[in-house]
Amino acid sequence: MSIAIDLIRNNPVPLPAKASLAGMTRAGLTEALAAIGVPERERRMRVGQLWHWIYHRGVRDFDAMTNVGKNLRGALAAAYTLARPEVIVEQISVDGTRKWLMRMPPSGNDPRPHDIECVYIPETDRGTLCVSSQVGCTLNCTFCHTGTQTLVRNLSAQEIVQQLMVARDMLGDWPDQNPPTNGLVPTGATRYVSNIVFMGMGEPLYAFDSVRDAIEVMSDGEGLTLSRRRITVSTSGVVPEIARLGEEMGTMLAISLHATNDGLRDVLVPLNKKFPIAQLLEACRTYPGVSNARRITFEYVMLKGVNDSPAEARELVRLLKGIPAKINLIPFNPWPNSAYECSDWDTIEKFSEIVFRAGYASPVRTPRGRDILAACGQLKSETQRLRAKERLALAAQAETPQPAA
Repeated sequence: MSIAIDLIRNNPVPLPAKASLAGMTRAGLTEALAAIGVPERERRMRVGQLWHWIYHRGVRDFDAMTNVGKNLRGALAAAYTLARPEVIVEQISVDGTRKWLMRMPPSGNDPRPHDIECVYIPETDRGTLCVSSQVGCTLNCTFCHTGTQTLVRNLSAQEIVQQLMVARDMLGDWPDQNPPTNGLVPTGATRYVSNIVFMGMGEPLYAFDSVRDAIEVMSDGEGLTLSRRRITVSTSGVVPEIARLGEEMGTMLAISLHATNDGLRDVLVPLNKKFPIAQLLEACRTYPGVSNARRITFEYVMLKGVNDSPAEARELVRLLKGIPAKINLIPFNPWPNSAYECSDWDTIEKFSEIVFRAGYASPVRTPRGRDILAACGQLKSETQRLRAKERLALAAQAETPQPAA
């Protein structure tokens, strides 16, 4: 039985006015120290201290930073916090997958808080965190639930990093913390979060600068220490940014392909009208660092009677000829009012066999977290439902007769 834990408060605590240092880049921390008067000659050393405590130890209180002087700790606490986004709903699937609805505080010129979703998928040898890069999405892929939600804004690099920090908080994945005891975390990995995939809400390459800076923090060897080989950025095909991704981030690349001809892909992935398949595959052939050791993953959702015929399997093989590739076949994960059905299992197996015989690894991705709408293509923020809930509560409160003064 899946578990849903609603953590939203009846009387929400006002958002802190002070900025949080959690999730900041080294440059951001340097600026924060300068703002409270730390001399320039000390800043590099102080940034190193903060980096260790924030990203290696995961502390949430400046007083825990025992090698930072008392006066500086006081100045930091007076000006800043180490707060993370608030987890307002946690859902736990029967298969151990966890989905967190996080509330991001107001950002920049936007005075409103916004909600995003982040998913943790435990396996025996790894724990994968699926992070979001935008609030909503602009691509309108017809098989994807997230695509039905209007794009609000890009997430900042800090907000992306904070998703990893929240996951480690929730899983007890910092040194000296105790992990959950329910057996729903991997036992064969040194850290519970060992892999990151940018496959949550949004198109990562439309939030390029934020994603790049977040990866810089996540992969820093003195802090969160995730290997770039264990970070995968998935794109629906923003061709002009693919080479930059390889040059500036050096991560693994995944392509949401889902069709073998432009006519069908125009429907499934409307971005294809701007960057058709031929352009997309040429960008893959020239992706910096691509090799048999660093293959590109092509994601292909299996839609009954739409893209799952043997002829399309053979065409997929032809299209990818010469590209070091792995093909992930994804059984379609249903969501309310979706227009598609998942291909029959026999059909998926036949499709996989054709691809495999052509020399490509073609694993069929086991659906995870379907019962909590956490599987691939199912993410959609519950912002509207929660906002409606809050509005109803306020309306009811307003209608309740108040006692005379």
